[in-house]
Amino acid sequence: MVVQRNITIKDAAVLQDGAEIFSYPSRNFRHFAKQLYKHYRIDYSKFFKMSQLSKLGFLATELLLSGIEREKDPALISVVLANSSSSLHSDEVYQRTVGHIPSPSSFVYTLPNIMIGEICIRHGIKGEGTFFIQELFDRDFIFEYVSDLFKKQKTTMSIAGWVDIDMDGDYIADLYLLTL
Repeated sequence: MVVQRNITIKDAAVLQDGAEIFSYPSRNFRHFAKQLYKHYRIDYSKFFKMSQLSKLGFLATELLLSGIEREKDPALISVVLANSSSSLHSDEVYQRTVGHIPSPSSFVYTLPNIMIGEICIRHGIKGEGTFFIQELFDRDFIFEYVSDLFKKQKTTMSIAGWVDIDMDGDYIADLYLLTL
């Protein structure tokens, strides 16, 4: 298994394979995400309706896959992600609407698998989609899981890593593009 590329987004900066490729003066995720989206001229109208967690995973994946030749069979591309809070940020946003008129658009994002779904829809991925809840990012566990998918010939390319955002405004995406 080979790490073809790594994208890390945190503290209003984007690192590709450890080198900074984008930064923004505000740590506020909403402002940062909007500027990152504009800077890379991403064109995907659903982006603005996504939860903050989905936006973070979506942006990290866009940069991870940018310019990469992909596996031709979309059923052989997998997405294996983890975080420590599931979709708690989206859950709390939705909970605020319950006292008035519950928001169906917020409710949709109360599962972390929706982030994987957004990534798969955007990129036409039809392979394994798995989401783990871990106290801390256990990269070895995630890599072993993907390695097992490779051994079982269920995937030949995987987007794997950690995507998390909390109500205090802290966020991190640490994604790896893994290939044979």
